[in-house]
Amino acid sequence: MSRQIFQLKVSLAGIRPPVWRRVLVPGAYTLDRLHRVVQYAVGWRDCHLHSFDIDGVSYGDPDPDPDGELALRDELEVRLDAVLGKGSRFRYTYDFGDWWEHDLVVEDVVLADPDERYPTCLDGGRAGPPENIGGPLGYRDLLAALADPGRPGSASLRDWVGDGFDPESFDAGRTTTLLRRFC
Repeated sequence: MSRQIFQLKVSLAGIRPPVWRRVLVPGAYTLDRLHRVVQYAVGWRDCHLHSFDIDGVSYGDPDPDPDGELALRDELEVRLDAVLGKGSRFRYTYDFGDWWEHDLVVEDVVLADPDERYPTCLDGGRAGPPENIGGPLGYRDLLAALADPGRPGSASLRDWVGDGFDPESFDAGRTTTLLRRFC
């Protein structure tokens, strides 16, 4: 039997210019593995809670307390090919404090290339925001601070992020290496 491969476009909501990734992942991946793919594709370290919203159903790491605030179905039990198909759109939310929303689209479903390894990052745009920057609003402040060093508060934001952060930087090959190593 041939394996299905899902081509997904992952875009951070509320960020301009856009931060996005195009990845190929096996349809047999569970949502918890897709979570790891998104984490490494964007450049995050999986330090916060997350959830998926697919057709009005929320998936994630369920709270053992049935009266918990979030009613999540277990992401470990759900395969991509069981809940998604070509053209499906869904949402992934990461860090309920900073509230990073990601729009995901299944752009295509193809048969696996026997000579290819998966997951793979095909393309993308811009560096992912640093962890704990304060969500889309905090990231906008950081981008403004990097663009205008004389702006009030810019020095502390630039010091916090360090010299190594380039918001324009993205390397699909490096991202593929990370995906294959950790996902």
